[in-house]
Amino acid sequence: MTSQTSQARLPAAERRAAIVAAALKVFGAGSYARSTTAEIARVAGVSEPIIYRHFPSKKELWFASLDEAWRQLRARIEHKHGITPVMDDEAAGAGAKPRGPWSDPLLPHLWVQGVTEAGDDEEMQAYLRAHVREVHDFVAAGMRAGQAAGTVPTDRDADAEAWIFLAGGLLRSFADRLGGLLGAGEFAAIVRERRRWLSEKH
Repeated sequence: MTSQTSQARLPAAERRAAIVAAALKVFGAGSYARSTTAEIARVAGVSEPIIYRHFPSKKELWFASLDEAWRQLRARIEHKHGITPVMDDEAAGAGAKPRGPWSDPLLPHLWVQGVTEAGDDEEMQAYLRAHVREVHDFVAAGMRAGQAAGTVPTDRDADAEAWIFLAGGLLRSFADRLGGLLGAGEFAAIVRERRRWLSEKH
């Protein structure tokens, strides 16, 4: 029995999830424009027509991939960081890879792709705008919960801090894609300062 036959017999929800997982690998390793549904089908182990049974277009599959990347990050934050997400959970030592919410820059990679494609695409603009607002509001709510719990000083602006958190993700994406933009020590210094600002009273 071939892997494609096995894939074809999966329940619809599982097949859809497998296609999204494959799309995340393809989109995450490249760009929206260069990623093809043929390549995603190959990674998923299905035929290209099967993809179009679940997603009417590559853009709809990208939307589903964006939602899944955010679901995964949100779950990591809720599990590991509790109610107060920060840029990173601890400063990385020299030569160490960054850890914490942005240790995997997949979601901000997709943001950059979306902004690149959204120039004349109102549907892409609207979807990405609503998505980024959802991420912001989740982080801001976490900051406010931290303030209520006494772990974040009450004089911090939760909404502004949430935007800074998102900016940290974009910086992480730039550093990952450009190479050599930020060394481990530089990123660790940013992490230390953000943690200090969010935990110390001034």
